[in-house]
Amino acid sequence: MPSQKSPFKHFSKTIFQGLFWLLPIVGIMIIVSWIYGKLAKIVGLVFRIIGFAPENYAFLWGILVVFIFLVILYILGWFVKTRLADMFEYIFCKIPGYTTIKGLVGIFNSSKKGNNQVLVVAIKGFATEGYNIGLMYAQKESIIKNHYTVTLSMSPIPNGGFMFEVHKENIFIIEDATFDDNLQYLLSMGIKSFADVIHTEPKSLDDLLPLDIWLKNQKNNML
Repeated sequence: MPSQKSPFKHFSKTIFQGLFWLLPIVGIMIIVSWIYGKLAKIVGLVFRIIGFAPENYAFLWGILVVFIFLVILYILGWFVKTRLADMFEYIFCKIPGYTTIKGLVGIFNSSKKGNNQVLVVAIKGFATEGYNIGLMYAQKESIIKNHYTVTLSMSPIPNGGFMFEVHKENIFIIEDATFDDNLQYLLSMGIKSFADVIHTEPKSLDDLLPLDIWLKNQKNNML
């Protein structure tokens, strides 16, 4: 049976989801603010040359700025629906690193649902016996048939690690776990077991969902 998540765990998880949803908006606001600052300097210089003082008409100036901003948003919204947007996307994809950055942003901005969710998995260990806990950032088959990419992060600094191509028969999904749980586990340096992190009892390997079955379920849900 799935474990009951504590109110604090639910609260912290919801906060992280809200944070990653907000980050793109904050980024857009920063860019807009930067562009506005540059335009304000140019417009201010032009107004001083022609002798117009916008501070004397603050209310009307504010309405004009809002109107222009709405018009720009409308144009951008219309632009997104056209094939020109796909063309610009194609051009940006040629920039080195763009697709990688876009993919990373997509990971942290996702709600961890769908075919590209971050899965916490147990894989056949690299010692004589046992298993390792890792992450699957995508569920796309590797260049080696029936193999999938699993990332094992370092502890306690999780921004490094190793990537392995693992046969699907050796990959088991820890369904109750999230990306944040794995991060907490790494930072604890093993002081907390993964069972402690997700507040559940230790499970038999037979209780974990094999990747092969998970992939079949995802395929059936798309039909």
